[in-house]
Amino acid sequence: QVQLEESGGGLVQAGSSLRLSCAFSGRAFDTYAMGWFRQAPGKEREAVAVIARDSSTTFYPDSLKSRFTISRDNTKNTVSLQMNSLKPEDTAVYYCGADRKFRDGSTTWELYSYWGQGTQVTVSS
Repeated sequence: QVQLEESGGGLVQAGSSLRLSCAFSGRAFDTYAMGWFRQAPGKEREAVAVIARDSSTTFYPDSLKSRFTISRDNTKNTVSLQMNSLKPEDTAVYYCGADRKFRDGSTTWELYSYWGQGTQVTVSS
């Protein structure tokens, strides 16, 4: 059984940086593409970064490409999200997700197999 646990959220001022981490418990981490999603109150869950099983490809929405960076360490079963120049509109609960096995990495949250409990990121102006 796969379990995901996020950490690193918090309250920061606009312009600050945060690094979120997600620990994967279970077998065969390297068979799962991984994604970071976020959900603000009253809004749909949206993809902020996706990374392939072997880190060969990544995806970001155009609006976040210059500020967010996803990475993974298949030796430590972790995936991270570096967020720079944070803005108040980045305020949301951030979730780590594992896509279906052996897939390339989807931006559609409904397709993901496993989720963490989420970590709150609040950016004050």
